[in-house]
Amino acid sequence: MTRPELTIRLCGPRGFCAGVDRAIQIVVLALKSYGAPVYVRHEIVHNRYVVEGLETKGAIFIEELDEIPAEHRAQPVVFSAHGVPKSVPADANARNLFYLDATCPLVSKVHKQALRHQRLGRHVILIGHEGHPEVIGTMGQLPEGAVSLVDTVADAEKYTPPDPDRLGYVTQTTLSVEDSEGVIAKLKERFPNLHDPAAESICYATTNRQEAVKLAAPGTDLFLIVGAPNSSNSKRLVEVALKAGAKQSLLVQRASEIDWSAVGPLRTVGLSAGASAPEVIVNEIIDAFKERYATTVELAEMAEENEHFPVNRELRHIELTHEDMAWVNG
Repeated sequence: MTRPELTIRLCGPRGFCAGVDRAIQIVVLALKSYGAPVYVRHEIVHNRYVVEGLETKGAIFIEELDEIPAEHRAQPVVFSAHGVPKSVPADANARNLFYLDATCPLVSKVHKQALRHQRLGRHVILIGHEGHPEVIGTMGQLPEGAVSLVDTVADAEKYTPPDPDRLGYVTQTTLSVEDSEGVIAKLKERFPNLHDPAAESICYATTNRQEAVKLAAPGTDLFLIVGAPNSSNSKRLVEVALKAGAKQSLLVQRASEIDWSAVGPLRTVGLSAGASAPEVIVNEIIDAFKERYATTVELAEMAEENEHFPVNRELRHIELTHEDMAWVNG
């Protein structure tokens, strides 16, 4: 039986950004250097495949530091790529724990921008999603009451600051560019003296992935985004695809989640992956289409990413091989 023809528009860049790659490398290298177990506070990145893969190598994921048993307190504990409040490393020091901070350097940059606003006497507005680990970490850099969270344009419309003339804002790194622009525009309309951060807060990887999806989406019958339901940047890619012209867009964690009977007739499919989704799953999904369709893959590329963030000094003497990362990179 002849298979129907299908074109997959494969976005580039897609998948792991430099910050996610670094965070996973930190856990892998810590396991090579110190042996199992290595504890990780919260999900290192928002992806179950990655978390479960690290668990099989000897990582133990915890919610709080008091879960580390006394006999393992000499073992390293890694803080996730999303960043943590200042209280967390302080707690680790108080418990005499050895910790490795895997906070993405671009998230750390947002922390520094928020602290700079405060140092200059400004109340800080953080544009982001309530409850997201990155938001919790950024708010935890400042004293209680020094930062206000604004999520939507409606929030910006009703927000009442302590002093409308002494305000500065930063944003969660993984927001949709368009969504943040609307919130910022409303805040500036209401508070003309609002100060920008010293540098762009939304990270290059988020922007690049969104721009590639915009390029690929028009005319697609289906746009698949590989990512986890709790991944902010992945969920934003689904929204971007729909706004850019995809007839339907779905977030999937594995090929097994695709409901082939529900997606309808397909001639053109868009495919991208959030910044915490591994390339091996992208390949898995392409293979699943090739089993069902005569598939042609076209690259929809917007930018080339060459960024590299070095791991912690304590780990730089450990060799990281291709085999060490093949389970995520293919």
